[in-house]
Amino acid sequence: MSPEQTAAALDAIPQPLVLIGADMRIAAMNARASELFRVAGIGRHYATVLRNPAVLDAIDAVLKGDRPGTARFYTGDSREGTWRVSAIPVRGEGGMMLSFEDVTDVEQAGQMRRDFVTNVSHELKTPLTALLGFIETLRGPAREDAAARDRFLEIMEKEAARMNRLVSDLLSLSRVETTERLRPTEKLSLREIAGTVVNAVRPMADAADVVLRLETEEGLETSAFDVMGDPDQLQQIVLNLVENAIKYGASGGEVTIRLSVREREAVFRGPGVQLDVIDKGEGFDPIHIPRLTERFYRVDTHRSREQGGTGLGLAIVKHIVSRHRGRFRIESAPGEGSTFTILLPAA
Repeated sequence: MSPEQTAAALDAIPQPLVLIGADMRIAAMNARASELFRVAGIGRHYATVLRNPAVLDAIDAVLKGDRPGTARFYTGDSREGTWRVSAIPVRGEGGMMLSFEDVTDVEQAGQMRRDFVTNVSHELKTPLTALLGFIETLRGPAREDAAARDRFLEIMEKEAARMNRLVSDLLSLSRVETTERLRPTEKLSLREIAGTVVNAVRPMADAADVVLRLETEEGLETSAFDVMGDPDQLQQIVLNLVENAIKYGASGGEVTIRLSVREREAVFRGPGVQLDVIDKGEGFDPIHIPRLTERFYRVDTHRSREQGGTGLGLAIVKHIVSRHRGRFRIESAPGEGSTFTILLPAA
């Protein structure tokens, strides 16, 4: 095979490849490898082109023992890219072939799993520690103190309820992720679901001195708000958003649930049904918006826990909306309240 044919063959392979000859100079290097190392190195000694220590170690392993060498290295100052390099000797030629595999997604998935376990452990450890402490106190110093016993039991009930909410949200998130690829096939009225949720949370709104309003476009039939969906999941996302608005937007004294119909929505190539949950509370810095749907991410950790939040509500909303092939948008600014928008394809 001529050098031109070798170069053409390497360029046809999607992963970066580098061929080092017996003279330790780069004999061939495909375009993706040139992009990775930001240099055209054909004809140059490998050490002047592949200057990453991990890559050089993999090459040394081949040179010392005529056996494959592997290593892992990172690109970028913040390790935004992770690569696995394999150096394989070319029998009879005296050189070697280097292949580079992008394992960034695998690394990120592993990190997400580790972070998830850490977060769950942390969220459960706090109430469990409190419960164990109160149990020990009730068995000892507060055994005969009726007032202290009642106070501790009330706190224990609150902590146990918090753990129960966390476990329920974890199970809910797991179920949503399991069915995320299955598109719902039942026709439902989003307006009826919103009305059911408003009636269910009105006592909570009254207790927080929040006026709850449900607004819909006038002159439209109920069928105009029909979507294909899972009734329990759609009710859950509306409930999560409205409860959040009441908890964290109560200072504004008003929460509005607004339903409208979009006649032509580009992302759906057809009509869509939009639900906005609007509060006039304190709002928050928009810098938080990209991370709000991450598991356990909170704008104000202490306040969220005081309100009984698990840090999973918006993650659940995101996955349910994704399953329904919809869009989820958040807008907020300090002192201007927040708007959470769900856009679903019309049935």
